[in-house]
Amino acid sequence: MGNLLAGKRLSAIKSLRLGTLSPSKPLERVQMLSQLEKLSLDTDGRYASDEELQFVGDYMQSFSLRVQTYQKLQSAEAAIVQQVEAKMRSLDPSLFNSGNDDVSAKWKRDTVRVLRYSAVAMLMNDPETLRERFLFWFQTIMKAFGAQKSCNATYVAMQEVVQQHLTPIQASLFCPILEINRQTLGKA
Repeated sequence: MGNLLAGKRLSAIKSLRLGTLSPSKPLERVQMLSQLEKLSLDTDGRYASDEELQFVGDYMQSFSLRVQTYQKLQSAEAAIVQQVEAKMRSLDPSLFNSGNDDVSAKWKRDTVRVLRYSAVAMLMNDPETLRERFLFWFQTIMKAFGAQKSCNATYVAMQEVVQQHLTPIQASLFCPILEINRQTLGKA
């Protein structure tokens, strides 16, 4: 079962990289894979207890809301990124400079990438995989370019902006992931 779950996770990551992951595709390929994988390993040769299965019930209760939030983020992505950029430029235009170079195009590509990975983490209710498989790697790159101040400002602004696009309950699902991004990528 572990190999099957690892294969499904790889498929989901490839779909994300190719931009083909969407709620209209079969979601069983990506749901809670790390939690299910852990459950599989923990219960090897025995049945899972009610406590070990609790996360499945909790996830199913919030599934519809997660899909709706994911779809809203998907449709509002361009507006969110544009509004975050405008907010940051009004606060400190130098956040888009690296030396004498304007890095706003790179900032936009990176911000869209992190936003998409974050949306999938919210959909799967798996911020830990986001942190371990993407953010720690991306943090290294941001530190190499000295972009921590820009990252911090990006995810502070984004938390404010997404609240204009999401309902309060949707924002309560997504903003904690943006805070993880801020804490990880904005750390000096």
